[in-house]
Amino acid sequence: MNNSAANTGRVLWAGLRALLVLTVVTGVLYPLAVTGIAQAAFPGKANGSEIKDASGRVVGSELIGQTYLAGDKPDLRWFQPRPSNGLGGNSVNTRYKLILSGATNRSGDNADLIQWVKDAKAAVVKDNSTAGYQVKPSDVPADAVTSSGSGLDPHISPEYAKLQAHRVAEKNHLTVVQVDRLVADHTDDRILGFIGEPRVNVLQLNVALRELAGRQ
Repeated sequence: MNNSAANTGRVLWAGLRALLVLTVVTGVLYPLAVTGIAQAAFPGKANGSEIKDASGRVVGSELIGQTYLAGDKPDLRWFQPRPSNGLGGNSVNTRYKLILSGATNRSGDNADLIQWVKDAKAAVVKDNSTAGYQVKPSDVPADAVTSSGSGLDPHISPEYAKLQAHRVAEKNHLTVVQVDRLVADHTDDRILGFIGEPRVNVLQLNVALRELAGRQ
C-alpha cells in the first residue's frame, strides 16, 4: 500500500510539473516571443494594419471595409465600397458591422440574389450619373453589385473606382482629372505581377480624397 501510494504521488507530481512547464512555455514564453518578434519585424501588421489620416488619427484598418453613409444612405461625397450583405440583414449582422463573416451561399439562379444584383446595379447607375456623365448598366462591374466571400472586403476594382470618379469630383468640387489621378495613385497591381487582380483600398483612397478636397 505504501509503495502504491508513493508511486501515485510521484506520478501526480510528475504530471503537475509537466503541466507547469508546458503552461509556462506554451502559454507565456511562446506567445511573448511571437508577439515580440512581430512587433519588432512587422509592427504595422501586428497592430492591425491601421490606417491614419493626415493628423495621425487612426481611421480604420486596411484589412476591413467600412461604410460611408449620410444617415441610412450612401454619402455620395466619398468612394463607396462593394456591398456587404454577405450574411443577409438581421439584428446581429449589418453592413460592415459583421460579428461573423461569410458569403450568401446562394446559387446564381436564386431569385433573392438576382433581385439584390438588379437593385444594386440600378442604385449604382443612379448614384454615379451626373449632368455630364451618364453611367450605363453595362458599365457596372461585378464588384459594384456583389459582396465578397467574407462580406468585409476593403478593396474595389479600379473599374468601379473610376466609375465613381465623376460623382466624387462633382460632390467635392474637384476635376475628374484630379480624381482619376487619385485613383491611379492608389491602385495596387497584382501581387508579384500575377497573383490576384488590381485593386483599390477604399479607405486609403478616401483618406487621400479628404486631404485633396481640404476636408477636416
